Amino acid sequence: MPKNSPHKSQSSPQSALARRTSPSATNKKAIKNNVTSESDGNRNAPKTTTLGFETTLWAAADKLRGHMDSAEYKHVVLGLIFLKYISDSFQEQFNALRAEPNADPEDRDEYTAKNIFWVPKSARWPVLQAAARQTDIGRLVDDAMIAIEKENISLKGVLPKDYARPALDKARLGELIDLLSNIGLGDAESRSKDLLGRVYEYFLGRFASAEGKGGGEFYTPACIVKLLTEMIEPYQGRIFDPCCGSGGMFVQSEKFVLAHGGRIGDIAVYGQESNPTTWRLAKMNLAIRGIDANLGPHHADSFHQDVHKDLKADFILANPPFNMSDWGADRVKSDPRWKFGPPPNGNANYAWIQHFIHHLAPGGIAGFPAAIR
Repeated sequence: MPKNSPHKSQSSPQSALARRTSPSATNKKAIKNNVTSESDGNRNAPKTTTLGFETTLWAAADKLRGHMDSAEYKHVVLGLIFLKYISDSFQEQFNALRAEPNADPEDRDEYTAKNIFWVPKSARWPVLQAAARQTDIGRLVDDAMIAIEKENISLKGVLPKDYARPALDKARLGELIDLLSNIGLGDAESRSKDLLGRVYEYFLGRFASAEGKGGGEFYTPACIVKLLTEMIEPYQGRIFDPCCGSGGMFVQSEKFVLAHGGRIGDIAVYGQESNPTTWRLAKMNLAIRGIDANLGPHHADSFHQDVHKDLKADFILANPPFNMSDWGADRVKSDPRWKFGPPPNGNANYAWIQHFIHHLAPGGIAGFPAAIR
């Protein structure tokens, strides 16, 4: 469901847990050391310090806005950062192959075998950097996005392709490209520091702040996501978020697994998002972290077009929009999900809760904030 309705209402959000087998059960291990920092001696704690260049990068990106709405230009900026990341990853492998005797750096299989996106020649960052000061740089970036989508089926329909729009200042777009050119994002050293992931989290938070209440459509504060993850402890199994925004719940779940000695892939990720641009943002956010996720073939409304009808998840992590009044209750009056009675027409809160319960496997657990009126 879209989160762009006035859901952050005067109601006070409270964290809620729901178990498939016992709705009243509480997690005895909840809230144990759920907030950590780099100073507490926990070597597995997520990095919370700044990277040193976020403010400069944000200032350059913010110049792009001009007369564009922040909800619109965030996709322009994050798409460009994504393009830099995959080009860096590609270039590192390209250089390694070029140094090997008898290796062909233009052999696509050498990249796909290592889960590196194939970047066509016209879409590689050095090409765009060389043209950064040209008046047609917007068109060149659009062409690069189109070429990458064509060569990588998992990115089809995901990348932004509107850099040639008149409202986008091309001189400042070139400045941002020049600035990004001096920052490594996709090479091995940067990946080991989760540099891009941290840049993405920083930018998502700043965009959400800039958009005010509407930012909740795609971003849940990291402290809330981390708390919920620590409460339900998703070590292994199927995890589902039917209103996944930009995918932050999945990112934190993978961090939790890795911090406890597990591996990426120990959890199977399923999600759904109704807003088309936010759905694309989630696809990019997960792709840069190597998280294989099933977000459905397209954006879709969880109440009226459930793309995971048969899914029974071991864990559900979600931040549903609060107090949605116009959610189409009349269209799903006799839905089999409403085992505890039809939700009220004017508020979707209990529809969300029953939707979660419907998708829980026996013994499964769900964690989500809830508005209590």
